[in-house]
Amino acid sequence: MTIHAATDAGHHRHDPLHPSWQPPQHPPPATAHRPPPGHRPPPGHPHHSPYPPTPHPLTAPHPTPTTPADTARHPDTGHHPDSLTDPGHHTTADDPDDLAGHRHRTDLRRQVAYRAKRLNHGHLVEADLRYGTRDALGPHAVMLFFTTPAPAEPHGYRLHTSYRLFLASPEADDLTRLLHDLTTVAHTAITHAAATGHRWHPHGPHAAMVNGGDMTLPPHAHHVGTGVSTLDTDDGRWDQLARSLRTPTATGPRRSAWDLKGQCYLLLTDGTAMHIDRNPHARLGDDGIRSSTPLDPTWNPHWHNPHRTLTQHGDHTTRQRWRHLAALHSLLTTHLHPGRPA
Repeated sequence: MTIHAATDAGHHRHDPLHPSWQPPQHPPPATAHRPPPGHRPPPGHPHHSPYPPTPHPLTAPHPTPTTPADTARHPDTGHHPDSLTDPGHHTTADDPDDLAGHRHRTDLRRQVAYRAKRLNHGHLVEADLRYGTRDALGPHAVMLFFTTPAPAEPHGYRLHTSYRLFLASPEADDLTRLLHDLTTVAHTAITHAAATGHRWHPHGPHAAMVNGGDMTLPPHAHHVGTGVSTLDTDDGRWDQLARSLRTPTATGPRRSAWDLKGQCYLLLTDGTAMHIDRNPHARLGDDGIRSSTPLDPTWNPHWHNPHRTLTQHGDHTTRQRWRHLAALHSLLTTHLHPGRPA
């Protein structure tokens, strides 16, 4: 099945991270109109009124003023979302239109983060099962995130995830080199497809970039992010950790793959960068997610976000990973979102 990226001018109607996207509009409930004062029903009509009596202006209860917390708990999902040109832009209760859109995009960011964490754990389990075989997996994988319109879902979208696993090899052990080579291959595929009058897509059918996950996407699927799953952590490289599981020491505790950590690097089309430290032994409440854009919809814009410049943190190797992931993400965003700057 050939997958075509949406190229029409109205593609932003289906992209929850596009600045012009609007949440699904729901028609207002039908309301009965009160008859004017002095109205009398026609002959044969029951004389009892189905409407409550009109409250007296002096005895009617006064409306309770809303607070920012009340507005955050009860947003009007029919409003337009705020702009995504500034990842740090947030809204207040005085602007309910922006608040509704902000809550929608915050939910999508959190769903992407949780999906990436689950994929990282699945990557670990599969790599542990294949370790030492001809089909042994490398420690790194690439993830692509797409959304499709789904009016029945709470926020009007459905998240699709596909990934690319690599067999163990010296080339697949170096994440920086792996991202560089994958970007070069994708650029070559895009150029070759354009020269032959076709349009390349990461899902194929020609030169597909992914080999697992949601391999078949609906026609209106939109790319919203690119990520990396890695089994190399601060505890050591994957090959060393996998070997230690099979040669336990006499004094140390016996461990399994379920005790090992994992990491994810994510870039979204709205400029959000996230780093996930998946630690099965983390304290309760610590999800290990650091994001350049706060994931709390009630975040105060005056608060300090220590992760705003997340891609500039860490050592030289970490910054190199961010730089090469950004190159791949920029290439895919520019190609899959025509007319939209990366």
